[in-house]
Amino acid sequence: MRISIVVPCYNEAENIPLILERFGEVIKTDEVEVILVNNGSTDNSAAVLEELLPKYPFAKTVLVPVNQGYGYGILQGLDSAQGEYIGWTHADMQTDPADVLKALEIIRGSADKNIYVKGNRKGRPLFDQFFTWGMGFFETLYFRTPMDDINAQPNIFPREFYNSWENPPYDFSLDLYAVYMAKKAGMSVVRFPVLFPERIHGESKWNNEGLKSKWKFIKRTLQFSVELKHRL
Repeated sequence: MRISIVVPCYNEAENIPLILERFGEVIKTDEVEVILVNNGSTDNSAAVLEELLPKYPFAKTVLVPVNQGYGYGILQGLDSAQGEYIGWTHADMQTDPADVLKALEIIRGSADKNIYVKGNRKGRPLFDQFFTWGMGFFETLYFRTPMDDINAQPNIFPREFYNSWENPPYDFSLDLYAVYMAKKAGMSVVRFPVLFPERIHGESKWNNEGLKSKWKFIKRTLQFSVELKHRL
């Protein structure tokens, strides 16, 4: 198994069929494992997964009975991954599963196998671009290393890198933690452009709560940035 990709799914019953269908279209090798984490969903995600997974031999599921955060679900999936390279992407179909295969090609074409491959979002609304730029500007100054578009997907890296993590966060700060750890470890961080269309199904707290959600994200990111820098 060359690569394992974790997809945390929280109440994504309508998107799960689309995710599996799209992965089925783009996966042309047995070197890809897809791990759909039922991250404490309260909709019928479990029933959808039970029905569909037998049709997709490249996919399996991990159950988190009670949601403990975005990062926690990803970590449970990574613990079950079998790949030499592992990572994650989102379930909302705003990141194309085909981007995982693009990342795999980047890894295959690199002489440096100590590589962290990450998307770089394109086509986002101007306000979201400005918000992301502002957060990236702060993190770049604070950590004294380029930290742009930290929440872009996918994220893929060697298993050995994951094995070095200590006390990773259970929330959306996991993206920041992973990139910072990669840079601190001297890894080659390679970014590649990914499109970021509108969500097809489901609801996003980010969009529904507007500035309130963004302010909560800012406060948590600032708090974790301080914790991370002092911890390491």
